[in-house]
Amino acid sequence: MRCTGWLLGLLSIAVLAVIGGCAVNPVTGDNEIAFVAESEELSIGQKNYAPYRQAQGGDYVIEPELTRYVASVGERIARVSDRKLPYEFKILNDSSPNAWALPGGKISINRGLLVELRSEAELAAVLAHEIVHAAARHTAQSMERSVFVQGALLAAGVALGGSDYRDVGMLGANLGAQLTDQKFGRDDESEADLYGIRYMIRAGYDPAAAVRLQETFVRLAEGKEQNWLEGLFASHPPSRERVEANRALVAQLGSPGGEVGEASYQRAIARLKRNQPAYAAYDEARKAVKDGDIGSALAKVNQAIRIEPDEAAFYSLRGEIKASQNNAKEALKDLDHAVALNPGYFRPLLVRGMTRRELGDAGGATRDLERSVALLPTAEGYYGLGRIAEQGGQRDRAVANFRKAATSSSDAGSEAGRRLARLDLRENPARYIGAVLGLSSDGYLVVKLRNRTSLAVRDLRVVVGLQSAAGIREQASLRVDRGLAAGQSVQLRTDLGPMNVTTARRYAAMVSDARVAE
Repeated sequence: MRCTGWLLGLLSIAVLAVIGGCAVNPVTGDNEIAFVAESEELSIGQKNYAPYRQAQGGDYVIEPELTRYVASVGERIARVSDRKLPYEFKILNDSSPNAWALPGGKISINRGLLVELRSEAELAAVLAHEIVHAAARHTAQSMERSVFVQGALLAAGVALGGSDYRDVGMLGANLGAQLTDQKFGRDDESEADLYGIRYMIRAGYDPAAAVRLQETFVRLAEGKEQNWLEGLFASHPPSRERVEANRALVAQLGSPGGEVGEASYQRAIARLKRNQPAYAAYDEARKAVKDGDIGSALAKVNQAIRIEPDEAAFYSLRGEIKASQNNAKEALKDLDHAVALNPGYFRPLLVRGMTRRELGDAGGATRDLERSVALLPTAEGYYGLGRIAEQGGQRDRAVANFRKAATSSSDAGSEAGRRLARLDLRENPARYIGAVLGLSSDGYLVVKLRNRTSLAVRDLRVVVGLQSAAGIREQASLRVDRGLAAGQSVQLRTDLGPMNVTTARRYAAMVSDARVAE
């Protein structure tokens, strides 16, 4: 979004003063309109980095030395970048070949991509590309386009589209998911290629590795490799044109050569490569669980554990399978082991908390579920906490947890909504039964009530009157003489009128009484 004269002509100075102004892109040197301040950009990256990593399998923790190695390559590139940011580099425990950058320099690369690379220079090419996306504000600009077109940031999502964890009822500001799932425009990709290659040269890496990497991507894309199509290609589509453009750029820059680091890279990922059959078996086990083939799932996850006994995710999955078979005590053994191996990942804590609740261990379940939602707020976690509070007679705590869970469209969110209505409908009926005013053809106020819950309700009473600072000054009270099914609406005519639209706008309606129809 360039800061050009014609565009400035469309925007008033007053609007620019409120939502943005011109800024120089630190990478390209171009003048651009910046709707999102750098402080907000940094805040969004920091806020979303940890939970979005949680939602994509969590950090790969078996080999801290591999994470340090990847970070050292990223930091080497970051030192020569055109924008100094608080860069971070993490490996995600996910088999899809993917990498992404959040605003503010928060970068992740999946172990599934690491095993596909051949050298440190190719790793540098991937990380340099992502560093440019962050440094050149490409992710921030995608937010700005949303502001420009829609007038507001889209920051309230639930489930994760395009992720293996889409069934998790993730709550809260899910802007990170929108940013990492996006498809960059051709200009952004060209800039990331161009400046990424320049950063590689500045850092002493052979830029020809970026060309070889793109050639591999094109070959895999043309072969329609499914895991690649769902990974890096979704946001960074390769093409032969990009390969040729990058090859021409390297030639233009004098084909300077530089470090390749194939042997050192292969040593660094040796354990990952050796464990590829284990992760393949694990992925097959997860698919078998979704397909309902529990026998195959157990066989595959046991195979994975035999190959790599230090991977927490394997024990976590086996614990989930045993829990689903009502074998809670055996499930807890695996879940305890998973938490011990990776105490910073939400999933085994969540499943262990739900399993402990089923066994009647309210204290242990509460501790696990609270730790889980602190790492990743989920409908499942808050629903479990709500059920514990409900069973313990703690109505207000149950309502608060169910209310959080009910913002999700997941199964747990739907069930939380039902329990919330049962607990809270009588005390706060207006939260669950909508009331909208209109005018009849002869000018009398009409009230339309809608049951927004997933339960049938009865004994509805609605008050109508003039709005004031203190609320509604009651002038009419109406009762519904029948039950209202979930999602159903009913229209009631009042005796307030006749009046015009201007007068009608001074009135409001609110449901004051309602009960769940047992």
